[in-house]
Amino acid sequence: MTPKAVPAPRGLKDGDAVEATILGALKEAGAPLSGEALAGLLGLSRAAVWKRINRLKASGYAIEGSPRRGYRLLGLPDKLLPAEIMEGLKTRYLRGPIHHFDSLPSTNDLAKELGSKDAAEGSLVVAERQTKGRGRLGREWDSPPGQGLYVSLLLRPLLPPTEMPQITLTAAVAVVRALSRTAGLAPGIKWPNDLLVDGKKLGGILTEMETESDRIRHLVVGLGLNINNREFPPPLDLTATSLVLATGSSFNRREILQAWLEEFEALYDLFLNRDFAAILDEWRSYNVTLGQTVTVRQGPKEISGLALDVAVDGALLLKQGTGEVIRVTSGEIAPGP
Repeated sequence: MTPKAVPAPRGLKDGDAVEATILGALKEAGAPLSGEALAGLLGLSRAAVWKRINRLKASGYAIEGSPRRGYRLLGLPDKLLPAEIMEGLKTRYLRGPIHHFDSLPSTNDLAKELGSKDAAEGSLVVAERQTKGRGRLGREWDSPPGQGLYVSLLLRPLLPPTEMPQITLTAAVAVVRALSRTAGLAPGIKWPNDLLVDGKKLGGILTEMETESDRIRHLVVGLGLNINNREFPPPLDLTATSLVLATGSSFNRREILQAWLEEFEALYDLFLNRDFAAILDEWRSYNVTLGQTVTVRQGPKEISGLALDVAVDGALLLKQGTGEVIRVTSGEIAPGP
């Protein structure tokens, strides 16, 4: 059989693009393809094709090889591999390069390192597992292999650092939209960046930046989302949940990641075009903090009051017992007295 040339998705690194072309041909054929036919398609030697096939198999693709019949794709791995993420991804510029790892200490740390080395906006770091995943305030984020999303997206907005909280809120709205699309579930948002289902934490967003003078040099939006986690170690089991625990169904992590990238790009465009007010209105509609009496912990300091609103810069507006309304720009929120 003569393989059909299926263009590799735009945005892949060179090596990934070659392997994506092989995968595209195998998927399109639905039948065995000879090494000679694949070599002709790619302009490579049969030995080079064999090496690429072995790399794909090492990544988890089930590929059967026969000297007489050729190569046949039997199954896809349950991994967030670059070629699979890029296939069908409907974004214009938030599309890699994608850096995938079976294990990393922290996707945010690597994304920040890439940002300092002038990596392009839209670069994405994805890990199947984190060994030192971080949430806000330096807390550890439980990141078991193959169960959740542990991703970090590199951005380069030409904006002052004071607008970073708005990007965090924008990313949270994108998560709610993406989960509504793919899982039929709309989590609540707790200020500033937690995603909740039935009062338990489903995920969180960690936004970090590097600045120079009065502008953002680069910014990393990290997303941790519990998807197919069926259990959590104590004491997390009291406060955490996942999509599978909340719905009784498991989900395709790749589809959720694609949906988040697509929704975030659309909202990020609105944000850059100075239409954050519309995003904030949508954020308010998902929020579970406003209207509640809360306590914000800032290290040893605690501030309590009625959560009235979130200002356009992302600050939480608290009405205290004296009637004074104060702005809170950082801290950890908990139910108040």
